[in-house]
Amino acid sequence: MKLNELQPSEGSRKARMRRGRGTSAGNGKTSGRGQKGQKARSKTRVGFEGGQMPLYRRIPKRGFTNINRKEYAIVNLASLNSFDEGADVTPTTLVEAGLVKNEKSGVKVLGNGEVTKKLTVHANKFSNAAVAAIEAAGGKTEVI
Repeated sequence: MKLNELQPSEGSRKARMRRGRGTSAGNGKTSGRGQKGQKARSKTRVGFEGGQMPLYRRIPKRGFTNINRKEYAIVNLASLNSFDEGADVTPTTLVEAGLVKNEKSGVKVLGNGEVTKKLTVHANKFSNAAVAAIEAAGGKTEVI
């Protein structure tokens, strides 16, 4: 058997019904919807439940979404060891190195792991543990 000889099994494929193409086509005039009524109409509102209170209104609303929320891309100290000694680490170099996929509202460096190299790290935010660890390794931190 070759790829160009592949065929669907007999009866597994069926032509779609073309509605509203005359009475002889079998689905003409009302297009299989019958006469009048809600189901004969073109559409009902999304979430409409026949007059019953819709689910999205029955369920209690909780919480709050802050429209001004800033989400930061997170980088841990352990991953900074992939850079050379004395390197300048910026958000763009982190993206190029593949440590950050999307910068979002900026980059935040967290103190998970250890830094063994002297680095100058430029980021939007640092945790206190991260600043202490970078400076203990002889490096510098700069807030953008």
